[in-house]
Amino acid sequence: MAVKSRGILNKTGKYGLLGALLLSCPVAIAQYTDVINSNRPGKANGAYAVGKGVVQLESGLFYEQQDHALLNTESGIYGLDVALRYGLFFEALELQYEGTYQNQDITYSSLGTEASFTDFYTNRLGVKYLIYDRYKDPERNKPNIRSWRANNVFQLKNLIPSVALYGGANFILGENPFYPAEPTISPRAMVATQSRLSPRFVLVTNIAYDRIGTDFPEWSYLISLSHAFRNPRWSVFVENQGIQSDRYSDVLLRSGVAYLFSSNFQADLNLGAGFKNTPSRIFISTGVSYRLDFHKDELVPIEDQERIGRNSMRKGGRKLSKAERRSQRRAERRNKKRQKGQDDGDGGGDEWDMDGL
Repeated sequence: MAVKSRGILNKTGKYGLLGALLLSCPVAIAQYTDVINSNRPGKANGAYAVGKGVVQLESGLFYEQQDHALLNTESGIYGLDVALRYGLFFEALELQYEGTYQNQDITYSSLGTEASFTDFYTNRLGVKYLIYDRYKDPERNKPNIRSWRANNVFQLKNLIPSVALYGGANFILGENPFYPAEPTISPRAMVATQSRLSPRFVLVTNIAYDRIGTDFPEWSYLISLSHAFRNPRWSVFVENQGIQSDRYSDVLLRSGVAYLFSSNFQADLNLGAGFKNTPSRIFISTGVSYRLDFHKDELVPIEDQERIGRNSMRKGGRKLSKAERRSQRRAERRNKKRQKGQDDGDGGGDEWDMDGL
């Protein structure tokens, strides 16, 4: 979902990295990005896939304290979150596995007894498909060379999102103490949207209907806002989650930070809490995201490539200014000199590229 740019970890790739760092976020003109695109550290699922041929692991350890005022119980919960994402067949499609394996130690204060439960709290498989890409048209990704404000300030049109649909199922294996008497398989459906509010802010929303057909179906929403700093390796987020079910309802708030160590590896930390006392919830999590990048750019046959026409010197339907034409001619001359150097056998290596100095 970020701007595609090679050499993204050097100075010339700074803004490509900045886009991809928007967590759940990233700025999009294609599914695949040169920098890892992770849904962590939040719970929201971005609209964009990881890209065809990319295998990605997102995992973390967590601890949670739950105290229930009516039941007079205290619980300590710890476990492991795992998400596996794979881009298959084409760029807009992604296969996902999400699992949470946890242990819950409960103390019943009024009875003076204790209990312990261990099993999968989340165990589901699904597919996500991008049905509308807001930035598929390259014209929407071009900077406005006449207006700093147009490139950096929020505008109402920035709220128009890219949209993805998700379909999957929950799986209950054996006697699960967290979901007693629940069917082995129950469907899950979700709509995910993603909007680039500005070059540094991205908004992601999810609306999900879960455990469809069970005695306790569940509606939920997620709203996640991410921000990348001037040092594009750092980013932060704040997220609101609402859950409505006859089994459990709550509103949760979480926030966290992520740091990009390399184009394929990210670490994160987040914490959060609930707004009620039946039960009260305080939690913290730390984790990593890592990808194996087997993506290959598809070659476009020359007959399908855009040809130079009479309007090649026009930008967005208008004639280029004198300054724009001079800049274009300078770039063409530099390319010709570089090509001549390669033809003469001087190697044409990046260390002799004066544009990068």
